[in-house]
Amino acid sequence: MAHIILLGDSIFDNAAYVPDGLPVIDLLKNCLPKGDQATLLAVDGDSIQEIDFQIQRLPRDASHVFISVGGNDALQYASILVQSTQSSPKMLDAIATMKAEFYRNYQQMLKAVLSLDKPTALCTIYDQCPLLDPVMRLLAFTVLSMFNDCIIRQAVQAGLPLIDLRVICDEVTDYSTISPVEPSMSGGQKIARAIATVMTEHNFSERRTVVY
Repeated sequence: MAHIILLGDSIFDNAAYVPDGLPVIDLLKNCLPKGDQATLLAVDGDSIQEIDFQIQRLPRDASHVFISVGGNDALQYASILVQSTQSSPKMLDAIATMKAEFYRNYQQMLKAVLSLDKPTALCTIYDQCPLLDPVMRLLAFTVLSMFNDCIIRQAVQAGLPLIDLRVICDEVTDYSTISPVEPSMSGGQKIARAIATVMTEHNFSERRTVVY
């Protein structure tokens, strides 16, 4: 029997943003075969570096790990860029530094997770959030393109399956009306189904990247 562990941020831990619906963890449990389990260790607001604290609570019978993290890091970087008054060359240098830092943090996090020796899958960060501020939306979209490149590269290098949330959460209704950067029940249902599909279709023993 499988025991799926969800690590990351509010993409998985979205209960506060669907008060009248089901969160991702409950939707996932409804998608799984009888006997399989799912446990939520993801924490709303957590960043990449806080995954270390989450894996300390990993159940002994955990069989698979799914990770969706990095959005909070990206929003923080985008906020810094919005407030910046640097010239174009210095701005580009700052962006390059941010990407290198994100890559390093994600790499260290993934190394720690893979040391658990559990079949693991990664998620990209979706970039279609209907943010109200058009400047912030443009910056977030730009920053997310760079950070998603970091995630995809590391998925390929490690031979891990990848759930592309940019493609899955492609409608306005996939985002919460409480906070436009969080998944609604509709978006959560799509995410849960994608996880269930990976569990059903992916051969983790082959160590190859397949995008879902």
